[in-house]
Formats: sequence, structure tokens, C-alpha cells
Amino acid sequence: MSTWERSSRARVVPPARPRKLAKVPFVELADGRLQGVVSSGSDIERVYVSSVAAGTYAFACSTNNNRPCGGARGGFCNHILALVREAVLQYGAERVARYLRVEIVDAEPSEQTIASTMMSARPPQADSAAAASVFSRFLRHLAYLELAPTTLPVPEMQWFPPSRAVA
Repeated sequence: MSTWERSSRARVVPPARPRKLAKVPFVELADGRLQGVVSSGSDIERVYVSSVAAGTYAFACSTNNNRPCGGARGGFCNHILALVREAVLQYGAERVARYLRVEIVDAEPSEQTIASTMMSARPPQADSAAAASVFSRFLRHLAYLELAPTTLPVPEMQWFPPSRAVA
């Protein structure tokens, strides 16, 4: 672990495995949900905001313009399955299963066992009200990628209190 990671107040968790960002550019375990942004397979300008609630596995999937996903009728669509796959790559199967409260019996947690266990519970379709905040957080992350590299403080990140002076 680098000096920066040890001295940071926010714990940095490295990805379980490297992942490509083209299909699922944003995935997070937050607000009691697995949530993220998934690229459309048919339109390069369209993305879907998908989520699965911990415990109930209630799912939601809609476009960034808040139009419902045509594949999420009565069950998980391909966007949600892609989100689960990328979450397992990013965080590891055990952590995803623990966060979503998926109890896997007689098997090792994996993308397939997590998704099939959640689908077998026949989860309800949830309201897509959280999509706006998830998409907004994704856009904020993109904005940080556009910043020029610097060693000076970034004003937007000043809510992190300094832990020590830099020499």
C-alpha cells in the first residue's frame, strides 16, 4: 500500500480484478443498493441507470432521460446483469453478496450464483427515483477525469480534512 493510501482518511479499496469501463463505466455499492450506469448496446449516446436494493432485490432500470428499460419487465434485464458482473469484478463476489444480503448455500459466491439467487426471490420492480442522483454522481466522477494533473489542492475535494503537512 502506498504512503498516500495509508495517510488518506478515506480507505482506498483496490479493485478485485481490473475491468473495462466501456460497458459499465460506473458501479458502486451505496445507499443500500448496487447501482451504476450501463451503456446501451444499440445506441452509443444512450446509457441506463440500473440498481438493485439490498435485501429485497427490488430492481430499477431506466435511461438517463428517465425512460423505462424495455427489458426490465418482471425480472432483471441485461443491464442489471451486466451491473452485477462488473460489481463482482470491482469489489469481489463475497463483498457484493454480503452488501446485497444474498445468502448463497452450498456454493462459492460468483456473479452467476448472486444473480440467480436474487432472481429466484422474484424481486419487485422498484421506482427509478434514485436514477437522477446516481447519474449525477457519475457525471461528477467524469468531471474529475477532465482535470489537469496537479499537486495543488482541488477545491471540490476540500471536504477532506488535511491529515498532515506535505513537505
